Amino acid sequence: MKKALIASLAFLIAIGLHAQVLMPASTAPPKGISQDRINRIDQMLEESVQANHIPGLVAMIVKDGKIVYHSAKGLADLPSQREMEKDQIFRIASQTKAITSTAVMMLWEEGKFQLNDPISKWIPEFKNPQVITGFRFADSTYSTRPASKEITVKDLITHTSGIGYGMIDGDERMKMIYQKAGIIDLYTTEPVTIGENIKKLAKLPLHHDPGSKYTYSEGLDVLGYFIEIVSGMPFDEFLKTRIFQPLTMVNTGFYLNETQGEKLVTVHQFANGQWRPMPVTFYDPDYPKKGAKAFFSGGAGLSSTAEDYAKFLQMYLNGGIYNGKRILSPTTIELIMSNQVGDLISGGAESYGLAFGIVNEAGFLNGGNGSVGTFDWGGYFNTQYFADPVTKTIGILMKQTQGGNGDQTGWKFRQMVFAAVE
Repeated sequence: MKKALIASLAFLIAIGLHAQVLMPASTAPPKGISQDRINRIDQMLEESVQANHIPGLVAMIVKDGKIVYHSAKGLADLPSQREMEKDQIFRIASQTKAITSTAVMMLWEEGKFQLNDPISKWIPEFKNPQVITGFRFADSTYSTRPASKEITVKDLITHTSGIGYGMIDGDERMKMIYQKAGIIDLYTTEPVTIGENIKKLAKLPLHHDPGSKYTYSEGLDVLGYFIEIVSGMPFDEFLKTRIFQPLTMVNTGFYLNETQGEKLVTVHQFANGQWRPMPVTFYDPDYPKKGAKAFFSGGAGLSSTAEDYAKFLQMYLNGGIYNGKRILSPTTIELIMSNQVGDLISGGAESYGLAFGIVNEAGFLNGGNGSVGTFDWGGYFNTQYFADPVTKTIGILMKQTQGGNGDQTGWKFRQMVFAAVE
C-alpha cells in the first residue's frame, strides 16, 4: 500500500503544473536527451528499412514537450513506390482503446455513472449474462450457466468482462460463436452500426465470470456504444468535438476524406519472400476510406498520425491539459494510471489501468521499458507508443505490416530511446 501511494505521488509530481504544447523540432541541440544517441536510433531504423525488414515507417520522439526526432523512412506503398512522409496516416487499431477509455472517463468526471455500475443499466441486452460451459464443434452449439455477477463499466474498460474478441480470440469456440452470430470484431465497409453489433454481442456467452480474469476483449467497442447513449451524441462526433478538436488532432478519425485517403499507408504483408499489399481477409484493409463509413469501433477503428497521437499522450503527461484545454483532471489521471486489475495479470512486466498498460517494478527491472509508471500500448497493424511521466519522454513508432521479415525495430526503438535520455 505504501509503495502504491509513493508511486501515485511521484506520478502527480512528475506531470507537473505546466501544460506543454507539442513544439516542433529545432536546429538547436535537444536538451535532456543525447543527439548522438538519437542519431544511433535513426541509423538503426534506416538499416532496418534498407534490409527490407519493413517497407517503411514513421518514428517520433518527444522530450519535455518538444519534438526531438521525427523521421519518415522507406515506402508508404510498394506498388506505386510512394515514399513515406512524416504526416502519413496509419490505422492505429488498438491504440483506439486509450482514446475511447479517455472519453469514458470524461463522462465519468461529469457524474454520468459510476465505474461499478452494471452496463445493463444502459444496454438492457446485457442483463443476466451467461458463461459458456460446453461446446459442440460439429454445429457450434453451446451450453451455459448464469454468470456470478453483472458486467460493469469497469469490467469492460479493464478487459475483465469475460467478453471475447471473435476472429482474434485465443479460444476457437468463441471464434466460431462470434462468426456464426455475425459479430463485427474490427472493421467493416458494410452499413452496420455499433448499436446493432453490440446488441447481438450482448446475447453471446462469456469466457468467464465478470471480474474474475483478464481476457483481452471487445469491451471498448461496447463502451463506444455506451458513450453514444450516455452523451446523446454519435460516438465519432463525441471524439471529434471533445478530444480531437481541443487537442488539434486534425488527422485522427474513424474515416478519411479524399485528401486524407491519399495519405493512408498501405498495409503490407510478407509472403513468399516479399512484401505485398494485404489482401481482403475477414476485413478490408481499405476500410477507413471506402464503404458505408457507418461503423465506429471503440476498440480498433481509428486512424491517425504520429504527431496527432503524440498530442494525445502529451495531454496525459501535462496532467490532463493541452493547448489551454482541460480534458481530464490530474486526480482522474492518477486513477487511470493505477493498477485496476490487481493480480489478474501475474508475473508480467506490466499492470493494466483504465486506459493503458503500465510498467511495474518488474518491467522496470527488465530494462528498456522506461520508468515505473510508463504507459503504453500498440495496434494490430504494427504501431506502438510509450510515454514516461518521470522523464517526460514519448516514443511513437508507426508501421503497417502483417507477418514478419526479421523486424526488431519495436523493442530496439524503445530500449534505445530510454538509453538516450540524460
